[in-house]
Amino acid sequence: MNRVELQQRTKRFHIDVIKLCSGFPKNAAGFETAKQLIRSAGSVGANYRATKRAKSNADFICKIQVVLEEADESLYWLEVINEAEIKNGKEVERLIDEASQLTAIFAATDKTAKSNRNKSDI
Repeated sequence: MNRVELQQRTKRFHIDVIKLCSGFPKNAAGFETAKQLIRSAGSVGANYRATKRAKSNADFICKIQVVLEEADESLYWLEVINEAEIKNGKEVERLIDEASQLTAIFAATDKTAKSNRNKSDI
């Protein structure tokens, strides 16, 4: 998967999360959980997009670590939503899988970037 495809994938993730959250219950738990999930999912896409403007390898690593943290946070909120039965079903399961895959992708990206940095230090 290339950078453009991954950028589109992270944007789609955010849009799908927004659509999921629109069906949450209109109570404190629904509002607060939706707010947290929408913010973290949006941060995945926005911060991944920002990595293309990194000024150095160190700056890229810093930015990709933020993306990784936000992808993992999105996974957390989706698991809470499912387990608390705020919303469940195939779409929640699909988004849990997508958040898990994005977390794995960005963890591998972080590891590769750090490895490349260490090689250039030699």
